[in-house]
Amino acid sequence: MNVLFQKAWSPYVVGAGIGVLSWFAFATANHPLGITTPFEHSAALVMEAVDPTITTRHAYFLDPDHSPIIGWEWMLVLGVFVGSGLSAYLSGDRAREVVPNLWKWRFGQSIPTRIFGAFVGGACMMFGARLAKGCTSGHGISGTLQLAVSSWFFVIVIFMVSVLTAFLIFGKRGRDHV
Repeated sequence: MNVLFQKAWSPYVVGAGIGVLSWFAFATANHPLGITTPFEHSAALVMEAVDPTITTRHAYFLDPDHSPIIGWEWMLVLGVFVGSGLSAYLSGDRAREVVPNLWKWRFGQSIPTRIFGAFVGGACMMFGARLAKGCTSGHGISGTLQLAVSSWFFVIVIFMVSVLTAFLIFGKRGRDHV
């Protein structure tokens, strides 16, 4: 069977591919992979449209790394959406499940509640990523490849918080009963 049509790929092959992509980003853009910065830049562009002087008055935007632009990192964001959609299509794994069984068991079948929960979770992740000055791709991939102590600390903390959050939301029984 062609590897492109498989529902699951080897994590070792995917990890190596992500590593090569990270090297390519460093070699061509002299910048690590990261997926939250484009959202920050887009918000800055919206702010600049509302108040054109904000980028000249705010110290944050005076740093060239924080200038409000649509750069190459948006291609990474776009690639995540296009790649995941293409992967689901090619593998035939296109379940359109809005409310997963585990969510139904814990919070009920309400689609608005599920969408609200996903939005709040995403907002918390984005806030945490900006607070940590990097996301799971920025710290977890690029930072750990550079052996940055702060990134290794980030990865350890995010794993601990993820386990704690799963216990708080879904309890000790987790998926065993669904």
